[in-house]
Amino acid sequence: MSHEHPFAPFVRVLGKGPRLSRPLSFEEARDGFRMVMKGEVEPVQLGAFLCLLRVKTETPEEAAGLAAAIREFVAPPPGAPQIDLDWSSYAGKTRQLPLYVLSALLLAGHGIRVFMHGSEGHTAGRVWTSEALAALGVPVSTSAADAARRLESGNFAYMTLEHLSPQLHAIMELRHLLGLRSPVHTVARLVNPFRAACALSSVSHPAYGPVHQEASRLLGEARMAVFKGEGGEVERRPEKECEVLSLVDGQPLSEDWPALISGTRPHLDSLDLSRLKALWRGEAEDEAAVAVISGTAAIALRAMGRAASIDEAEGMALVLWRERDRSKVPGAV
Repeated sequence: MSHEHPFAPFVRVLGKGPRLSRPLSFEEARDGFRMVMKGEVEPVQLGAFLCLLRVKTETPEEAAGLAAAIREFVAPPPGAPQIDLDWSSYAGKTRQLPLYVLSALLLAGHGIRVFMHGSEGHTAGRVWTSEALAALGVPVSTSAADAARRLESGNFAYMTLEHLSPQLHAIMELRHLLGLRSPVHTVARLVNPFRAACALSSVSHPAYGPVHQEASRLLGEARMAVFKGEGGEVERRPEKECEVLSLVDGQPLSEDWPALISGTRPHLDSLDLSRLKALWRGEAEDEAAVAVISGTAAIALRAMGRAASIDEAEGMALVLWRERDRSKVPGAV
């Protein structure tokens, strides 16, 4: 190759050494990843780019720029209904049941449209969202058009990244070659594919929370919330205090949510997914599980602006749980 590849400058910015390298601007990150999404980048360049970003961790400007590029290629289908809540699910569970699924379905059962998206199978030994939904009889969408239909009829749909964006899924799968998590693990949570009015996500490490909050602001989101959830999923840990970072009309807010139960929850020996349906039907009693389900839903209600305070949100969520239709899981067939 006699001429420099057009993508080379983006790699050079990140990798020129400790004194000359610098973070990408929003525009650079957007333009560079637009080339990635178009397939205009050589594999060696993509690997270098991802590893350099990962080593230094993404800035809010970089995360927002990458997400902005992805949004040009991932969009709701024509005629899709307006979505109330975007819910990301990219971690899987290892120690506790995926109760966040019941939180999302609880909201859907009370008229709130929830689009959930995630990536599965990238880490061994975890229980994934699609498995939890299967145990509840809720189908997983394999196309945006099907997701739109399910959102219209049942207020809930879930898609994996494999079907939502094959390009991003392929990049995520590079983890097995590179030995590192890709920045896409962070950025995919920011995409908000169906352009919901509010976005809800979780981080595994608290330091990533401000990155999500500021990146969402740079992307023009009006409402969002992010917190450190159980296992990295959007799930309240009821035995711990919880800092929730959010945007309200585009302005940053931080709130400290109190613990909901005293003591600690034991790690489960078996992630028996049949308990999810038993909990929904009221056939199993579990105070801690109810605290997780309602506490997570409360954060969502507060993020959407449907509650004026933490106390009001938690009270509303408990009422929703008590008044759920126990005979049918929302979205089940």
